[in-house]
Amino acid sequence: MSNGADNFYKSDKVTVEKVTFQNQYHMKVTGNLIRPKALNKNAKAPAIVIGHPMGAVKEQSSTLYATKLAEQGFVTLAIDLSFWGESEGQPRNAVLPDMYAEDFSAAVDYLGTRNFVDRNHIGALGICGSGSFVISAAKIDPRMKAIATVSMYDMGAANRNGLRHGQTLEQRKQAIAAAAEQRYVEFTGGKTAYTGGTVHELTADTPAIQREFYDFYRTPRGEFTPKGSSPALTTHPTLTSNAKFMNFYPFNDIETISPRPMLFITGAEAHSREFSEDAYQRAGEPKELVVVPGAGHVDLYDRTDLIPFDKLTQFFKKNL
Repeated sequence: MSNGADNFYKSDKVTVEKVTFQNQYHMKVTGNLIRPKALNKNAKAPAIVIGHPMGAVKEQSSTLYATKLAEQGFVTLAIDLSFWGESEGQPRNAVLPDMYAEDFSAAVDYLGTRNFVDRNHIGALGICGSGSFVISAAKIDPRMKAIATVSMYDMGAANRNGLRHGQTLEQRKQAIAAAAEQRYVEFTGGKTAYTGGTVHELTADTPAIQREFYDFYRTPRGEFTPKGSSPALTTHPTLTSNAKFMNFYPFNDIETISPRPMLFITGAEAHSREFSEDAYQRAGEPKELVVVPGAGHVDLYDRTDLIPFDKLTQFFKKNL
């Protein structure tokens, strides 16, 4: 792939094991558990749970991050959020922000009960939409000792207001009304409708942001379809459930995470930069905002020549 894109990176310095565990609601969560081969078998290592972009699966971006951080000595766990990938939850592609946050805590449950993990040194990392989910989780789970986000989307604000507040209240109400009417259709046995996500073909009128996502999700660079799904559904949440994001306010009370440290990483050219800057402004100390020169939003999914892995390693080593 060009420009350092390496989403499906493999390392001979780590072992990868698919694991399953239950969240608090007895739903199976699936993840890739990655351990350094050089791990001291008589010691307990620090660990990091990692969440994928909204609409993606663990094989898209989060396992890359998990592998790179495992090479630095951390035990890492890249999870599929409920309703996505190989984790349980019906209907598929449903939106439920509280359950997404719960999955991060369930991953901490799992990691903290492994005999090779130091349960007092567990951190969390969220990419894109998972950045807002991990903040939501960390506010009520102090076991997450250090929290980082990369190319974060506030999925609540993005759906309520649009990017750069480009959506009107009337447009928001129209979206909510469409989702509500669709509930009647599906309640009476009609076909499930999907919304948002990444386009499946490019035209002369395709906006730049959609082209950016297309280059990852619809090309060999990052394309991955989990078992039991289809390319047609990749990245697309159900229309009826997507309205749940209207009630999602992850940055409210973000300052209560302090004094646990927070790191926000965004691209200088990222269309999502506003969300990391908003969270950083609201967060308590200690906190840090890292703006990567020349990087867009999707660039930080997999372009290993742009992703500041050294900064992430430094942050987690210092605080875990």
